[in-house]
Amino acid sequence: MKNILNISIITLLLFSCNNKPAVSNDPITIGTFKNDAGKVVPITIGEITNQQIWLDYIKAHNEKDLEKIAEINAENWEGYTADGSVAKNSDTHIAILDDWFKNASPRWEVRWMIANSSENENGEIEQWLTTGNDFYDVDADGNDVFEYNVHDVQFKDGKIVRVNVYSRAKENGLIQYNYQLRKLDSKEFSY
Repeated sequence: MKNILNISIITLLLFSCNNKPAVSNDPITIGTFKNDAGKVVPITIGEITNQQIWLDYIKAHNEKDLEKIAEINAENWEGYTADGSVAKNSDTHIAILDDWFKNASPRWEVRWMIANSSENENGEIEQWLTTGNDFYDVDADGNDVFEYNVHDVQFKDGKIVRVNVYSRAKENGLIQYNYQLRKLDSKEFSY
């Protein structure tokens, strides 16, 4: 009886060691996105290697290294800024930066990054990196400028294809925030 118990325990241990849990190769969904075709598709974990490309890109901007920036840009690069400006193609981007760098000293510090991917309207998986970056500069009067920037960056084949920039000015201290609707006069737009 004792031998049967020992054999049963050993057999149980052997089988439990050989039975590994199933591992899924399905992408992990972290959100959803409505693509340009109006289809809601999952946002999944993207290529983490794009983080290093972004860090190199920001370093090149901070060092005003236009050659390195152009090397990382795709030829069909597009940039959309928080003020509504649009730049298309890498040469235009480099010309804009060249002029800006001659007249200012912008600097960025990467605070966080989230690699993500999603299906576009053509059924292709696009790789994106959403990043939080602190932006520093000095205005024409010598005053320090600080903004919080979020960049949505699209990558393809190790190159940056598109950058969407969203910006928020530095807070000016605690204020009372009120979400109540105020009464609109006849000159203002109403819903």
